[in-house]
Amino acid sequence: MAEENKIQDSEILSTTPAPDASKEIQPEILTAEAPKEEAKPAEKPQVIVKKERGLSHYVGLALLTVLSIIFFFIPGVALVYLVSCIAAITAPVAWIFAAILSVVVWFIFKLKIKGFKKSFFWYIGLCALISILLVSLSVFTSYHVLSGIFALLIGGSN
Repeated sequence: MAEENKIQDSEILSTTPAPDASKEIQPEILTAEAPKEEAKPAEKPQVIVKKERGLSHYVGLALLTVLSIIFFFIPGVALVYLVSCIAAITAPVAWIFAAILSVVVWFIFKLKIKGFKKSFFWYIGLCALISILLVSLSVFTSYHVLSGIFALLIGGSN
């Protein structure tokens, strides 16, 4: 019986069709076709209008640059103005000492506060606080602090 099972199993295996050797395998011939171009929308001509900048643009840019520099140096400028109230200082000396004092104040912020960005923001906050203080002194009192600082920096305070 065991042999019959083996024979039946082998018969079952042999009943699977064998590949037909009479048919030759023909290689497929591939033809290369040029890819079809998709229809592109018609390109419209572009008109570029270049606006010329007038004198007011450059004057405004110069004013913003000067105000930014003065705003950055305002802690040193305020200290130099306080010293100039005691002793006469010329404009070049005022600018030099204001720049040096401002850099020293910023460097102190840099040493005390970790991170360049954070110390820079704290320094800008100090500049804003001093600016608000100077403007409020100028507006609410009889002291002309802003005009005195302006005169000091352009050399008209002597």
